[in-house]
Amino acid sequence: MQLLLLSNSTNAGEDYLEYPKQHIADFLLPNGVSSAVFIPFAAVTYSYDAYEAKVQQRFAEFNVTVTSIHHSADPVATIENAQAIVIGGGNTFHLLKNMQDKKLIDPIRKKVLGGTPYIGWSAGSNVVTPTICTTNDMPIVEPQSFQALNLVPFQINPHYLDSHPDGHAGETREQRLMEYIAANPDKYVAGLREGCMFLIKDDHILVKGNKSVRIFRQGQPATEIAPDGDFSFLLKK
Repeated sequence: MQLLLLSNSTNAGEDYLEYPKQHIADFLLPNGVSSAVFIPFAAVTYSYDAYEAKVQQRFAEFNVTVTSIHHSADPVATIENAQAIVIGGGNTFHLLKNMQDKKLIDPIRKKVLGGTPYIGWSAGSNVVTPTICTTNDMPIVEPQSFQALNLVPFQINPHYLDSHPDGHAGETREQRLMEYIAANPDKYVAGLREGCMFLIKDDHILVKGNKSVRIFRQGQPATEIAPDGDFSFLLKK
């Protein structure tokens, strides 16, 4: 299994997929990948064609052709024949509902467990976890369930923030994640800050980026682990 899971696509002030482009190239090219299937279903307020074009432009820099699955007459067959699978960010509920409606969950899971490289960012990282319950997104549509690809045994909270705006009386991100682990005491949650990503190959997991990852588990204090720390416990089921 080979996963590259980004917190976000774009850092402030940068072009789209600028900061992770070399990581993406280094992930795909050694595997001989020359084409990738893109799943754009997290897009809501812009077209799938426009989303595809943005990703195509970046991946073309390292000679990988990207084709969006929304063009396919047989999405399941398209997944089964993919050299690599890429799922972009946007609204996680919209993404999961469309994946479920098109019966893509099991084919993607089978394909990735068989070794096909997978890249996701934001919502695309949320859906590799057991459920989408630690997304930051509003439930603008209702999926069949919250159950996702379950490729890793832990939850991810992309775009993790420590800040709490002055005058805002609502919950912090940490408080919301503490609620999750109170209700789901058997799960770890990794708060993945922007500009960082998980690189997972079989039973090995690394963090790429220069920020620590905040780890949540019921009955334990929230902890910070530096990028060069040991994250192997996250993959233990």
